[in-house]
Amino acid sequence: MKSETKRRKIGFLLIEGYGLMSIASAVEPLRSANLLSGKDHFSFSFFSQNAGKVRASCGAHFETEPLGILSNQVDILFVVAGGTLPDTDDTALYAQLRRLAAHGVALGGISAGGALLAKAGLMEDRRFTVHWEYFEELNALSDGYFLERRIFVIDRNRYTCAGGVASLDMMLALVKSELGAELATTVSDWLVHTGMRGADEPLRSRYLGSNSSLNSCVAAAVELMESHVTDLLTLDQIAMLAGVSSRKLQRNFKSDLGISVMRCYMDIRLHKADELLRKTRMAVAQVAFSTGFVDQAHFASVYREKFGFSPTERRKKTRVTPPVVRTPVAKDVSDDNQILEHH
Repeated sequence: MKSETKRRKIGFLLIEGYGLMSIASAVEPLRSANLLSGKDHFSFSFFSQNAGKVRASCGAHFETEPLGILSNQVDILFVVAGGTLPDTDDTALYAQLRRLAAHGVALGGISAGGALLAKAGLMEDRRFTVHWEYFEELNALSDGYFLERRIFVIDRNRYTCAGGVASLDMMLALVKSELGAELATTVSDWLVHTGMRGADEPLRSRYLGSNSSLNSCVAAAVELMESHVTDLLTLDQIAMLAGVSSRKLQRNFKSDLGISVMRCYMDIRLHKADELLRKTRMAVAQVAFSTGFVDQAHFASVYREKFGFSPTERRKKTRVTPPVVRTPVAKDVSDDNQILEHH
């Protein structure tokens, strides 16, 4: 676990009619992490467009501060929404969210919150998810949305989940990424949560599956890698968050899975790339970027080595027509270079 961690300021923007379980499942893991660690790792505040009481679908309410006071006062702002998707766009809300994004605030969406972020133009080139009730309606609005049927999706500085108890799983993943697997597991147990679900639920992890014999540090490392396919982690970061040394993690991967840590990471990224090529209209360049590859030629080479054909040939096989290629935002390549060196 990290010995020194910057306090993370989390904000929740409540939209009238949100689900009470969605917000409670998001807040309680953060509060519990503070309680069980004895440190204030997270602070959280509640906002709305106009301040005052904002009611959940069940009639309960939270007192909120006005969204307009925010600039860089939070590190992550989660939009929590339920009900039905609005027929008309809330241009004032969308403009406020775009300003926050421009100031470097990470954004999240819970239940229908991801749909509002998408309609505000803030999910371009980002994988995301929403509650299943809104999935088809939102998907029909644009071919450019990269929706995934996951309980939660973390893509760089965007955090989305399907709402309800999926909020708990997403926040446990956040705790794990910030403070390590040991505290995340302790929080999960404290909340009588029978087991942390990875982002791929209800699909099974390729490596974890129903295998209960894996060393706990291996399982923790695989879950971390599966939720960080774009914002890549180094070997040392994975080991630290899994609560072991790099050497011990490598040794356990070899004995449990028969491969190295970074070979496993590369495999996870390539299978995610293959899924995106088969199931989305992402351009090949966007697929490469979304799975942590800054060099398209290298991506094409390792993809062909893995699957026996090129990414372009995979796209032709599935007959998915990609959209116009958009230049991805520049990223720091240092972590990826370290991973490629291990490969």
